[in-house]
Amino acid sequence: MKLRILPASEKIGQNVLMRSLLTLPFIALAAMAYGLWLWHMAIRPVADWRQGELVVILPPADSLDFPFDQDLAGLFAEQLHLKLRPLLAPPSQVASLLAAHRAHFSAIGARSNEADFSIRFGVPYQTLREKIVCSSNPPRRLEDLLGRTIIVTAGSEQDAALHAAQQSLPALQWKTRTRKMPNTLLDEVGADKIDCTVANEEQVATMRNYHPDMVATFDIATPSHLAWTLPRDVDPELLGQMQDFFARIGQDGTLHRLLEQYYGYNERVDRLDAAAFLTQVNTDLPHYRPLFEEAATLTGNDWQLLAALAYRESHWDPHATSPTGVRGIMMLTEDTADRMGVDNRLDARESIIAGARYLQLLKDQLPLHVAEPDRTWLALAAYNQGMGHLEDARVLAQRRGLNPDLWVDVKRVMPQIGNPAIAETLKHGSGHGGEAVIFVETVRMYCDMLRHLTRGSAAPPKPSPFSLVLGSKHEPLFKLP
Repeated sequence: MKLRILPASEKIGQNVLMRSLLTLPFIALAAMAYGLWLWHMAIRPVADWRQGELVVILPPADSLDFPFDQDLAGLFAEQLHLKLRPLLAPPSQVASLLAAHRAHFSAIGARSNEADFSIRFGVPYQTLREKIVCSSNPPRRLEDLLGRTIIVTAGSEQDAALHAAQQSLPALQWKTRTRKMPNTLLDEVGADKIDCTVANEEQVATMRNYHPDMVATFDIATPSHLAWTLPRDVDPELLGQMQDFFARIGQDGTLHRLLEQYYGYNERVDRLDAAAFLTQVNTDLPHYRPLFEEAATLTGNDWQLLAALAYRESHWDPHATSPTGVRGIMMLTEDTADRMGVDNRLDARESIIAGARYLQLLKDQLPLHVAEPDRTWLALAAYNQGMGHLEDARVLAQRRGLNPDLWVDVKRVMPQIGNPAIAETLKHGSGHGGEAVIFVETVRMYCDMLRHLTRGSAAPPKPSPFSLVLGSKHEPLFKLP
């Protein structure tokens, strides 16, 4: 038998292989230990909220209601000087999570109309009508739903509304889905994938922009009074703080402004315009998106905002010309073009970059204390009517005891700058303030639609596994399956 001497490279390879085989059990043990630690972190009750952290249940991040719910909960955490730690979970898991004290409360709006002895309701903050929406043969009355396939989100206010409706029509039947939120089900109704669903009027108004032919027929039950939910044995001090919070934001207008920020412009785009917009997103936008992205990089604005502004101005037509002489994809006046150094207003790249720079210039002219997103909405009004008319509207808001730094207040009085009796008391005379309000609200709607339609078109960064536990202020503690 001959002894074979292995080459040095082959010996090294075998040594590496042996070490790898010996290391595998340790890797498996480490992974198991890490998994057990995550499991322990996931099931343990939350610490007392006075220790500096407020754990709040929020809907999955793909829900259209997520930013509103998170912002409202964030304001409450700020009042208590606590760090907000979201726990993302579907509505069907809220009651069990609260019973296990996995969170201090849920900020997912729940229907507080009916008694539920497993949870405690907070202060109702919004009243919404629940609508039946079907893909074909729209029903006209509750009895018409018999035999139809209705699917709603498990544990949602729509699920609760159907239970309320069932009291008057015991034969009413429906199915629930745990992992699908109301906006997703509306999307499937609009695409004829499911027969019927139930959604509140805000959800329907938003999704109608993506499905212009969607029809909501009648109220399925009495309107839902949405409220936060808490464990049945909630700390009375936390409940008292919550009651004080809603009393304050109701009196000072904060709640109204937040609702307006997220839902106040849902129906600014009519059915035909929404259909045309959706078509042009696929046909025209791909040609100009790189230019909007370039302008966004240069100015710091979101490219979707700039694209929405351009669509509102010209429907993405680089050769657009109005009877008043504004031209190009961003519809620049000759004076504005000269100010921005534009040689050819009909050149799409020149126009888009100039329009973005001009919008940023208007934002920079506003007082430093004006915060976003109001800073952008006010600048858009100035883009449409000029900074002089915007300043007149802000002065008028101040005269009426409103906040001149908030768009929700300024838009209430801006149409009045067209009233001759009022205009003569203002520095810059009469303007088309009502036109400016419609302009801003429409741009906001197009911008939201673009963000929704283009979500995921660029790969988001992959989170570290530790961010699930050690995340920042707005990162989830855990995202439940």
